[in-house]
Amino acid sequence: MLLHIIARGKIARSPEAELLDRYAKRLTWPFRHTELPDSGGRMPPPVQTPCRQVLLDERGRTMSSEAFAELLGRWRDDGVRETRFLIGAADGHGDEARAEADLLLCFGTMTWPHLLVRAMLAEQLWRATSILAGHPYHRSG
Repeated sequence: MLLHIIARGKIARSPEAELLDRYAKRLTWPFRHTELPDSGGRMPPPVQTPCRQVLLDERGRTMSSEAFAELLGRWRDDGVRETRFLIGAADGHGDEARAEADLLLCFGTMTWPHLLVRAMLAEQLWRATSILAGHPYHRSG
């Protein structure tokens, strides 16, 4: 299953970009990172279907790493070919986008910089795929 982060704004050369790249290189699942302009610009069509859309949103659901891994594993096993993780601009996502999403996901109630969220998401994708592979890195408490 393709794991696809789609984010508004440019990450350019930055410590956050280095973190994103570090975790993206560790992923054994197919991965793509797409940047869109801060405003406007259309969402690219799904690379592969069926597709799930996850919006990173402050009103979303918090999940443990294990629950996140379980969800991704279930979608993969159900034949989902691409999961898109959408990170909005400073104003977040509109009501229509929220309504169309398969999941609203939140990294807690604090506000996080959008560039850092990309790196945090990439790390959680790596962690989830590691959990599914039985990798010894992740140890549940």
